[in-house]
Parts: sequence; structure tokens; C-alpha cells
Amino acid sequence: MPIKTRTPGLGLDVADVNAQQMAIRTVVVYAVTLAAVRLGSKRFLSQATAFDAVVGIMVGSIMSRAINGSAPLVPTLVSGAVLILAHWVLAWLAARTDRFGALAKGEPTVLVEDGQVRRDALHASNISERDLSEALRLRAGVTDVARVERAVLERSGGISVVPRPEEPRVVTVSVEDGVQTVRIELG
Repeated sequence: MPIKTRTPGLGLDVADVNAQQMAIRTVVVYAVTLAAVRLGSKRFLSQATAFDAVVGIMVGSIMSRAINGSAPLVPTLVSGAVLILAHWVLAWLAARTDRFGALAKGEPTVLVEDGQVRRDALHASNISERDLSEALRLRAGVTDVARVERAVLERSGGISVVPRPEEPRVVTVSVEDGVQTVRIELG
């Protein structure tokens, strides 16, 4: 049986990591994870797809083990970095290959087309008509689905809305005698 030795500082021996070592590990893991995420993918903090969110959760889980001492520090940091590198490679492939992109990130789903709700798409996406109405109000300020050209459930899970272009209104204003009629086009 190997003899366990205490290593001051980071507590490289998983057994008996004290509070000071855990605090130091926290700073080291934070710095390494931040650098790896910045180098690997900017999408963790943006409009991430499930593809990105799963990696974010996994990185958090892996790196937490390095902080609390339930796994060796250096191998855990390497594991997290490899996961981020693998995500970067898969994201690179997904951006350049439509087929792989669809497999990894999914496909957008049209929920409204030419003012008509596609109920089959709502049901397949587990979106209620109330959820759709909320998205129409929040994204486009539209309360009537007939005023929507297209609404799409995007790969990120958000709903994008393209309102129908409004027809310009023409208002004719009569003025005093001797003055010509003024025509104003609003739109």
C-alpha cells in the first residue's frame, strides 16, 4: 500500500483536502475553466442550443469535483479541457456540415405560416397556444396570429416572429376653402 503524503497548497492528494486547499483549488479551477471556455466556445453564455447546454452542465459537474477534492486536481482539469475541446470540434463540424449540424443541434420548427397556426408543429414541440401567444406578444408586439407572417421555434429553444408587413393607410384631410386637399400616407 503506497504511503500517502500531504502536499501543501493545492491538496493534490484527494484525501483530506482542507478548507484552505479547497479555496486555492476554487481559484485555480475557475481560472482554468474560464480560459478553456473562452478558447473553446463563446456560445455557453449566449443563445445556446441543447448541444451547448449539455456541455456546460457536464463541465460544471467535472470541475466541481476538482474543487471539492472528490477527484484528483490535474486529471480532472485535463478531463474538463478535453470535453471543451471535443465540444469545439463538434461545433466546428456542425457549422460546416448541415447534416451533422441538424443531428447535433436539431432543426427549427415552423409554428405559424401566413397567419395560420400549425397545431401539429405545436403539439410535436410541446408548445401550448398560450405559450405561442406569449411569444408573439413579447417578440413582435402582435396579439392577433393573423398578423404573423412566420413564427419559428429555433434550435436554441427561442421563438422568432416575423410580423406581416402592414399595408400603408391613406388618410385624406380636407382643409379650408382655397387650399388644396392634402393626402398623407401612414405606414
